[in-house]
Amino acid sequence: MSDFVKAEQVFLDNPASTVDEALEFLANKAAEAGLATDAASALAAFKEREAMGTTGMQAGFAIPHCKSAAVNDAAIYVVKFAGDVEWESMDGKPIKVAIALFAPDGDVHLSLLSQVAIMLMDGKFQEKILASNDAAEIAAAINAGLGA
Repeated sequence: MSDFVKAEQVFLDNPASTVDEALEFLANKAAEAGLATDAASALAAFKEREAMGTTGMQAGFAIPHCKSAAVNDAAIYVVKFAGDVEWESMDGKPIKVAIALFAPDGDVHLSLLSQVAIMLMDGKFQEKILASNDAAEIAAAINAGLGA
């Protein structure tokens, strides 16, 4: 999966300050790119998942996921926020980066979720993503983790 995440799927300095703004941005970007048939369905899937329990993890990361028939193909989008995002997290800290999973109905999202969760347990990976302001570098770091 050396090119699963492309630089154009990495969004830097996003102004969102709430989870709702972040999820709306992701849903709109997916619809604009043709990844989702429409933004409203993608947003509803994100919110449905978030209602089951937060996707805010630790160390400033969240892994929101959109599993829906409205999604045409599996993808990962990454959003680095300009500031802190109010998002319930496991460590109580604000979110700085969302690694969003998109998947059509089925089980492909479980594999992606597992791989991203494993990456986020690595402090060096976390530091690299948090320190980088280069979309290609962030995409490459995630692709390297997906290939491991």
